[in-house]
Amino acid sequence: MKKLLLLTVVPALLFGDDLKSLLEFAKENNNLVNASKIAVHAKAKEVQSATSNYFPTVDVSAFYKRDDKPSPFFPGTTYGARAKIGFDIYDGGKKSYTKKQKENEKKSASFSYKDTKKSILLGITEDYYNLKSLQASLGATIEASKAVKAQLERVRHFYEADLATSDDVDRLQSAYDSTLYAIESTKFQITALHKALELKVGKKINTLKNSQFDKRAAQNEELLDSIESLRYKKAALQNLGETVESYYYPTIRIEDTYSFYGYQDKPTFGGIPIAYLDKQNELMATVGLRLFDFGTLKEQKEALKLQADALNQQIIYKSKEQQMQQELAQERIHTAKLNIKSSKSALKAAKSALKTITEKYNAGIVDNVVYLDALSAKTEAKARYEKARNDLEIAYGIYYYYNNKNLEEFVK
Repeated sequence: MKKLLLLTVVPALLFGDDLKSLLEFAKENNNLVNASKIAVHAKAKEVQSATSNYFPTVDVSAFYKRDDKPSPFFPGTTYGARAKIGFDIYDGGKKSYTKKQKENEKKSASFSYKDTKKSILLGITEDYYNLKSLQASLGATIEASKAVKAQLERVRHFYEADLATSDDVDRLQSAYDSTLYAIESTKFQITALHKALELKVGKKINTLKNSQFDKRAAQNEELLDSIESLRYKKAALQNLGETVESYYYPTIRIEDTYSFYGYQDKPTFGGIPIAYLDKQNELMATVGLRLFDFGTLKEQKEALKLQADALNQQIIYKSKEQQMQQELAQERIHTAKLNIKSSKSALKAAKSALKTITEKYNAGIVDNVVYLDALSAKTEAKARYEKARNDLEIAYGIYYYYNNKNLEEFVK
């Protein structure tokens, strides 16, 4: 029997997942994290596009024209091809501001990606330790159920021998049924949370190995990535506002077009074919300036400024919130440590009381009400102690998160 138990337990210990492995796996396989990563790549392509916009443009075209009623001096069919090279000598700064906007949007997307990753890893951490708490609660309830069942069978024998009343049996039966319901209810909670954890991690999870955070103070406090993302988003809006304003500045563009022509049914004059162009090189410089647009661009710039101001208010609020959460995280750690100390003492007392009361109950000194109360107190104390220990780990996870640290680097 012991060999069979070892064969069952050892593989679970060897191939189970600890928190660090779950976090590392989720960084590369969570769908939301990957979506944010793809968004960064998309913004990088936009930066490349804005950079390429500085180079000259080359356009080629071909044409064919046929007139049903040609004149004596124009051919009925004309065809040809042309190539045009264009370059903006001055565009009022549009390309420069656009490139800066795209670069800031890329930086914003990059910080948003980091924030998404860290937020999901924090959610995995919370689910992991809450799942461990539920498993501990389930174990304590199963242990209590076995104890109640043993007493129920014992009292039934007494009842059959007319040494106990039916009330004693019914009360124990009710307590046993309650523990069975509590077991099934906890199992459902475990299943639901287990599936939620698998969804966040991105893989099937069989067993969970124990993990703990390295308990140390976070150094070099940094702004949350979500706040940095907002800052660069604001900068991108300011760049866009400058782009809009640049439309009021003059633009200078130069274009060189080289064309080839071909003709059918060339008209003649006096029996001599009329000479037409076979090729042509055209150089053109264009200067443009917007004089009036009924305030359209001015209103667009004002709208962008207001959006930037709104983001600035969010940045201020988020910065205050981070500071508040950092302070609360330290208090949460302190409270969790006190809870561990308290629940450990309560568990020690509950175990001692249950041992004494069980002996008295078996000797008939106390009734089953006292015994069941003691058993319930011990079960709750054990579950509370395990939860307190897991709550401390969650508290450290939250503390590191709000100090903008990578959680996986602090897991032992």
